[in-house]
Amino acid sequence: MLYRRHLRIKVLQSLYSWYTGGTSDIIEGEKQLLESIDKLHDLFLFQLSFLVEIKRFAEIRIEENKHKFYPKEEDLNPNTKFINNKVLIGIENNNEFILNENRLKVNWTDQSDMIMKFYNLVREKEFFKKYMASEDNSIEADKKVIIKIIDQCLPDYDLLKAFYEEKSVYFTDGYDLVILLLIKFIENFNSKFSSESSLPGIYKPTLKGKNEDREFVRVLYKTVLRNDSDIDEELKHRTKNWEFERIPVMDIILLKMAIIELQKMETVPVKVTLNEYIELAKYFSTNNSKVFVNGVLDRLIKEYNQEGRINKSGRGLQN
Repeated sequence: MLYRRHLRIKVLQSLYSWYTGGTSDIIEGEKQLLESIDKLHDLFLFQLSFLVEIKRFAEIRIEENKHKFYPKEEDLNPNTKFINNKVLIGIENNNEFILNENRLKVNWTDQSDMIMKFYNLVREKEFFKKYMASEDNSIEADKKVIIKIIDQCLPDYDLLKAFYEEKSVYFTDGYDLVILLLIKFIENFNSKFSSESSLPGIYKPTLKGKNEDREFVRVLYKTVLRNDSDIDEELKHRTKNWEFERIPVMDIILLKMAIIELQKMETVPVKVTLNEYIELAKYFSTNNSKVFVNGVLDRLIKEYNQEGRINKSGRGLQN
């Protein structure tokens, strides 16, 4: 479910907390890191439940309108396209989803005002009006409208963010990332999804009982910290054109993570490591960081190759 880039981001956030004084115990830091990743799955389930709850609210509203003292034509013959959305119905009837709603004790009863405001927000969107007016009843049309709701309505809905803030600090930190996971899940949703289907987990399916992604997270986090002073010396030696103490801390962390991947992660291709950390620098550090990180890593890779310090297993991983 999570790509390696997402996992690198979680490690980056945890290491930033370490280097800025947020935590000082490696074991406790690792525990918090893994818990923060596990909590992403709980938030993912909460968000699925929230979307289903919007459909449930719409159903209640339709029934209430039918029983108005003076119902209009649209009240007596309502447009039921949204409440018949195949994606939301599929999720709502999924056994694993139901079990997890119960496990997490998800209850929106006290949040009727928040649900109503979100429903009204969605109804005012042009994409939603077009969806409701369209005669396209395909699963693809149903998927597209849910993706647009997630992409255009969830990110800035502060009432929901405040609700999650009270639930868990991990929910607040993972809100934006889970939006990406929701979109990915809906994109892959198809007519084969049933009550017996499995919902995606946080990590990719394991091979022979070994969770390689979870191990990737653990090793990357711990190895950076346990080799901290040695990596500092390497970086100081290779950044003589800059004052080491004035290099942004985020750039230093990114370079340390990249160095560990280059030297310790035998199955991660060199090119993947280079490209990933250049991209992370672009999004998480300063305007000049992308060029800086690219230059330092390019030089390091050349030197490591000359010194035989990059040992990758498998064809094509050395470059």
